[in-house]
Amino acid sequence: MSRRLVTRVVPFLLVAVFALGLVAPPATAQQVYPGESWDRVASPESAGWSSEKLKAAQDYSKTIKTSAVMIVLGGKVLDDWGETGTRFNVHSIRKSLLTAMYGIHVADGRIDLTKTMGDLGMDDNEPSLTVIEKQATLHDLLKARSGIYHPALYETPGMKAARPQRGSHAPGTFWYYNNWDFNAAGAIFERATKNSLFREFKERIADPIGMQDYRLEDGQYVTGPDSVYAAYPFRLTARDMARFGLLFAREGRWRWRQIVPAQWVKDSVTPYSDAGTSGGYGYMWWVAANGKHVPGASIPDGSYSARGAGGHYILVIPAYDLVIVHRVNTDIQGNSVSGEEFGRLVKLILDARQPR
Repeated sequence: MSRRLVTRVVPFLLVAVFALGLVAPPATAQQVYPGESWDRVASPESAGWSSEKLKAAQDYSKTIKTSAVMIVLGGKVLDDWGETGTRFNVHSIRKSLLTAMYGIHVADGRIDLTKTMGDLGMDDNEPSLTVIEKQATLHDLLKARSGIYHPALYETPGMKAARPQRGSHAPGTFWYYNNWDFNAAGAIFERATKNSLFREFKERIADPIGMQDYRLEDGQYVTGPDSVYAAYPFRLTARDMARFGLLFAREGRWRWRQIVPAQWVKDSVTPYSDAGTSGGYGYMWWVAANGKHVPGASIPDGSYSARGAGGHYILVIPAYDLVIVHRVNTDIQGNSVSGEEFGRLVKLILDARQPR
């Protein structure tokens, strides 16, 4: 092959490979990733942060029910404390894990978001889905806009109390944080992939990004009489959750490999619905919008978080190249950290940033 032909063909092939998501474009010099374990910054001061103020944040966390905190700056640990290697239930963060896996299979053509519940043969126990409810698309489910208000599993009392009446909103017209949507989306995913979502998570995400602790037995299904669609809670450590947050902060890239398509990451953290004091809601991610996201803390718009009942968070702030993970031992009944308490902790952490 002539040199001239090579110079024409090779760039074309590289563009095609990058577009297909088989390999990520070359990372910028600033992008850092953990190896088998996390590296740390030399000192907070060397990174432009205050050790004294981070200690104030840690001291405050000891007055609430925080079990672990991990703060990752630029791909390295800025600070951490507590049980960062303990596998706690992530609760509703399971939904953000699921949507990342969806992006992989939407890109490879295995999942079509335009399919309706009727197309997919989705129904539930009595009272079963109506003709109108079956017009909801898979896309609606990912945005929690299905209009299907059938009883669902693994709901908090607040979710049950807030559930609209059946038939009160047509599919696609109204946002409600709806476990029926999230649980049904899990069932649809498993049908499409012919695999358990826990195994898919291990093979497609946990192993490729080097999660230190995740095991197949760290996922379980929750079943019950309210619905035929199970919930699917995971147990993860803070240090593995920080890897997942960094994966999204890096637009789905892990070193040379595009794990989750970059466009899917962007779409997932775009606000499609007004989520009140939390800002907006994307594809199973909460998104900072109009200056709102975490009570009492100033978070740049475009930041986003995965959240679980009791005070579990993966907060990603791309403007600062920052990931904050917060854990609570919710296996102990009554243990929880409120949104206001978490907001105060985040404010104290961000106060440690030194002006440049």
